[in-house]
Amino acid sequence: MDVAAALAAYNEQVRRNLTDDGTGAVVERDGRIVRRVAPVGHDDSCVLWSDLDEGSADAVIAAQVALFASRDEPFEWKLYSYDRPADLGDRLSRAGLVPEESESLMIGEVGQVLSALSEADPPADVALRVVTGHAGVATLAEVHDKVFGADGSALARMLADQQDRVPDMAVLVVAESGGEAVCAGRIEFVPDSEFAGLWGGGTVAAWRGRGIYRALVRFRAELAAERGTRYLTVDASDQSRPILERVGFTRVATTTPYAWRP
Repeated sequence: MDVAAALAAYNEQVRRNLTDDGTGAVVERDGRIVRRVAPVGHDDSCVLWSDLDEGSADAVIAAQVALFASRDEPFEWKLYSYDRPADLGDRLSRAGLVPEESESLMIGEVGQVLSALSEADPPADVALRVVTGHAGVATLAEVHDKVFGADGSALARMLADQQDRVPDMAVLVVAESGGEAVCAGRIEFVPDSEFAGLWGGGTVAAWRGRGIYRALVRFRAELAAERGTRYLTVDASDQSRPILERVGFTRVATTTPYAWRP
């Protein structure tokens, strides 16, 4: 994979040209930033792309804080390690935004990923399947809560709205054994782009180490191939990054969410 070309395409097609994701969020282009303003109650508004320099950064940051303060809503500034100016993270902190755990931006070409995962079958007692609608969302949220130990209610509301409005944009996948969901994740296709994102992949602790996560990646990569998607992206934790590197993904940057709350 040509890493520079893939990253340039990601910046242009995904970050800079953010599109309607079917959740009811509004995409706003405001001078030198692109932000996503979520519906009331979703709490996942974010600044996804910026083109700043030392002279403009502080004023632009202050304007975003003022905007969301006027709405009495939280937001996140998604900072990538190559964003400018070089001290943008420090400037965000001084403006009251709090850095959260960093992740690795991984990109893989679908063909290479499928080649590396050609033998990544799930265990004999585990089956992967697509789930839909609000029942499917509830299953994903249940696994999310078990795996990550976090409240998945906001995620569930977002996915439910997305399933209602544009059910083909995100495909929800679960791995089950004996009627129990033991792993889950989704693939979200970015309209008018070469990209799809793998999100929320996680395995319940008692079922780890059996290749289920690898099988989930392969299953979603096959869905991407069926749609002619070229690249897959993952915001990977330190736990999943080594697995992804072994199956055709390359770490191209780190990304750190900076959170502001009223």
